[in-house]
Amino acid sequence: MKELVFLKLGGSVITDKTQPYTPRLDVMDDIAFQINMALQTHPDLRLVLGHGAGSFGHVPASEYRTRDGLPPRPTPLTHRERDDTEENYWKGYAEVWYQASSLNRHVMNALHKAAVSAIALPPSSSVIASDGKVAIWETTPIRMALAAGILPVIFGDVVFDEVRGGTILSTEDLFGYLARALAPDRILLAGIEAAVWEDFPARAKKIDRITPQSFHAVREGVGKSIAADVTGGMESKVKQMLELAQEFPGMTIQIFSGEEPGNVARAVSGETLGTLIST
Repeated sequence: MKELVFLKLGGSVITDKTQPYTPRLDVMDDIAFQINMALQTHPDLRLVLGHGAGSFGHVPASEYRTRDGLPPRPTPLTHRERDDTEENYWKGYAEVWYQASSLNRHVMNALHKAAVSAIALPPSSSVIASDGKVAIWETTPIRMALAAGILPVIFGDVVFDEVRGGTILSTEDLFGYLARALAPDRILLAGIEAAVWEDFPARAKKIDRITPQSFHAVREGVGKSIAADVTGGMESKVKQMLELAQEFPGMTIQIFSGEEPGNVARAVSGETLGTLIST
């Protein structure tokens, strides 16, 4: 069986998260080249690529509170007031979709320029959530893309939700569901940070490895994201990945810098970088 790897390109790497709607096109081009190089060097590798929404999706998502779902309806409200509240929510929902899709187009352009055969499979068109978690996802197109040697690309996106009306699922949320469906050997999270830090944001104490047993001792210093991040930042990512590591003891997860030259290719090729999460 070919090794299956999930790779996430964090929004902090492919966008400037301190500047709304600012793609880092040169970084995307370089990472796409690295992905092509790694796939050419390791023809026995299957890769699923995901990416965050960065300064595209998180800005309107914060403004409209899209991840939270439709706001509660205080009573008494007139029918017109309820309509206005819901209309505003769905306006924001559509805006987040537009911005996330716009960033995805930049990523796909970079992959195309690097001669990577890739196809975007937006979660908004195939996933139904229930109270913020994936409930239904037809993953056959992802499986068929992998079998055809095409790189499937997913990304943090809005989805309709049976409980909330709508919500946002991060790439980590999506990887969690896909891990249970496809059983990857490794998950790689490439962000702007060189590793998980014990003393974020001071960044003086790097954590080489996190296990379910060691996390409680370091979680206070792990911290969240400095820029807008409606999906929780580093602490949330680590917690989600620890749950997967416990569920799949043979799987390893790495959090590392996608900015360092060559790091993406090195990690995809099997080198251990940054912080290792395992049981």
